[in-house]
Amino acid sequence: MPSGGSTLNAENSGNHTLPSTLAGVDPLSQFLTGPRAQAAFTLRVTMDPPFAIDVQDQAALTVIAAIQGGAWIIAAGTDPQFLAAGQAATVRGPAPYVVADAPDRAATVVIGPGQSCRTPAGDHVDVTMSHGVRSWGNSPDGDTVLLIGTYQSSAAAGQLAVSALPPLAVFDTQETDPALLGLIEREMSRPAPGQESALDRALDLLLLHLVRASVDRADAAGPSWATGTRDPVVARALEVLHAEPASAWTVAELAKRAHVSRATMASRFQAAVGQPPMTYLAAWRLALAADRLASSTATTAAIAQDVGYSSAFAFSAAFSRAYGVSPTGYRRAAEVS
Repeated sequence: MPSGGSTLNAENSGNHTLPSTLAGVDPLSQFLTGPRAQAAFTLRVTMDPPFAIDVQDQAALTVIAAIQGGAWIIAAGTDPQFLAAGQAATVRGPAPYVVADAPDRAATVVIGPGQSCRTPAGDHVDVTMSHGVRSWGNSPDGDTVLLIGTYQSSAAAGQLAVSALPPLAVFDTQETDPALLGLIEREMSRPAPGQESALDRALDLLLLHLVRASVDRADAAGPSWATGTRDPVVARALEVLHAEPASAWTVAELAKRAHVSRATMASRFQAAVGQPPMTYLAAWRLALAADRLASSTATTAAIAQDVGYSSAFAFSAAFSRAYGVSPTGYRRAAEVS
């Protein structure tokens, strides 16, 4: 596609005072206050049938909104879903998916990593299908108009935030704010100072609305921190874990805070969130650390202490096990991207 912007605890230790940017937030709030969309790929797509866009860009998450007409979204492991005007959809990557005028349509164009655009035969059509900045399609006045927002890579807390989303979800008009869709379309249509930042923040806000809608659904994706908020006992535990991730939490202490027995806390947390409380805390601490590595110049030792580790060595070992790369390597990769 044409340019739409550049490329979304393992141990308990003593209490620490966490920086204000990390304290008292849940994964969705951290997603909006920490590393989030930065120069995200955003595009207005206009298509006439027949069309089938085979998306193989390996993006972490894509948000699609239909402004006019509609399209089918086909993703592996799920039934094809139709996206009608006024609706929005989320597609979790990096697996490929197809956007088409019919669910059985053969691919007419393939989108690769870096938003390269070619025909199935391999001919590049980046230029011929471009209609200006942030506008692309097989017809400048196509019957189907889609707004695309892509998080090429997602920050760690962002990954936790969108864990409430299934691989493919379509949200109806009651769950999608039409005013917000209108704002995004207007920003895409008129190049202006600050456009890139405005689109980033609007895309973040749209995703927040969609994650909330997914949480509110009875058929939301499997157990996660989001589904845990429905259980008042688990919600209390999540509240204190998010507010004080560096504290020396135990299941017994969480149970005390929620005025239930240790066994009750352990069983209800496991059922609602899908993992034990201390396993969730480990992931949350490391996610916060990953976001700080990507967005600050704080030393590894300082970050380790801030998220609840007694030593940089213990933190580095836990981080490497979870992310497959050292904290230093993670920071370098974030700087390159």
